[in-house]
Amino acid sequence: MKPLEELRKLCLALPETTERPSHGEPAWFVRDKKTFVMFADHHHDDRLAFWCAAPPGAQEELVAEEPERFFRPPYVGRRGWLGVWLDVPVDWAEIRAIVTDAYRVVAPKKLVAELDA
Repeated sequence: MKPLEELRKLCLALPETTERPSHGEPAWFVRDKKTFVMFADHHHDDRLAFWCAAPPGAQEELVAEEPERFFRPPYVGRRGWLGVWLDVPVDWAEIRAIVTDAYRVVAPKKLVAELDA
């Protein structure tokens, strides 16, 4: 499965998630309002990635530990968002956990509780 298709499957499996274009690329929203994941191929620089909301401190920790897999994305990186390269070997179970954490950061408490149930 292609990275975009796999990422789409993970995002849309979460409660009350929708997809629509944002800045010319697919993005996923909670209740069609808050973005939690953005696909990142719009610079067409031969790098494939996604950007996502992240728990406090996660961006700094992951980028410091594995800069070949994680990065501080432009525009939203200052808000703690995490960039994840998809053109390197990818562990999709780990990506699922990162996407789920992103969802938890922006979703209302009721939806997080539904996810945990």
